[in-house]
Amino acid sequence: MPEYKIVMPSKPRIVTEEGNKGVFEIDGLYPGYGHTLGNSLRRIILSSLPGASLVSIKIDGVNHEFQTQDGIKEDVIVMILNLKKVRFKMITDEPQTVTLSIKGPKTVTGADIKTGGQVEILNGEQHIAEVTGKVNLNIEMRIEKGLGFIPKEIFQKDKVDVGTIAVDAIFTPVRRVSYEVENMRVGDKTNHNRLRISIETDGTLSPREALSKSIEIMIHQLKAIVDFKEEEVEIPKEEPKEDEKEESAEKDMKDMKKSSEFADILKTRTDSLDLSTRTLNALTGANIRTLGGLARKKREDLLEVEGIGEKGISEIKKVLSKFGLNLKD
Repeated sequence: MPEYKIVMPSKPRIVTEEGNKGVFEIDGLYPGYGHTLGNSLRRIILSSLPGASLVSIKIDGVNHEFQTQDGIKEDVIVMILNLKKVRFKMITDEPQTVTLSIKGPKTVTGADIKTGGQVEILNGEQHIAEVTGKVNLNIEMRIEKGLGFIPKEIFQKDKVDVGTIAVDAIFTPVRRVSYEVENMRVGDKTNHNRLRISIETDGTLSPREALSKSIEIMIHQLKAIVDFKEEEVEIPKEEPKEDEKEESAEKDMKDMKKSSEFADILKTRTDSLDLSTRTLNALTGANIRTLGGLARKKREDLLEVEGIGEKGISEIKKVLSKFGLNLKD
């Protein structure tokens, strides 16, 4: 029997990268893995990379998007479409409000939008409107961070002020992504795959960053499900003293029974505990599946888990106290 040799794929190689466009290749994939990996990365790149988007607009003197304004060439719908083309980069996760205040006549572009230190305009040359008369154009816009595409109906569920117009939010920082698969030679085999990925972003991140972050997301998701066993908690053992050695065998048997019962308690699964659905999902996502695994965590470790805050910490401490346990100091 010939020796079976495992061939690992190459790291992503940059073919071209100019501005917000880039082409990358991964060589040495097993037959069929080009499409498996390419399609997975394409879906992650399009749906799971965070970005910033306009979610609502308020224009002075305008009550709805089908209105027109004297002294402004574009109607409100066209202005909204132009504003949606402005790309924002946020360095905070909190929603931000930016404004535009113009007195005509003037050609209004993205560069006229006033932002704070938390928001940056990437395409200031984007045309917004042509103010032809001596009128004022005042616009207030709300910018948020998110994932993928969210229709305006989601934002309209909350009560909004009169004159506030919700818009469809396109958070994804990627304009387009595609992949190709071709055969290549690896050793004596000629049917291994070469994966070529082409990425175009909106400029808020580079194509290389988009590919790198998508691979990190894939690895993080796989790590959460690859290990089905939670690491057991090691119970420290102290060296027995002379007087302890002289204790009766009956007491030793009782201690062994208690130790066994405690070990069984530590194996209790988190999904059987009295935890809220939000907290349980957060712990499961962090691969914390037993009572022992939970008791091994520090408060600071749990606060880093997405979905767990101070309320979740209080809930976890309350459950641990029922078993005489607490978080690790």
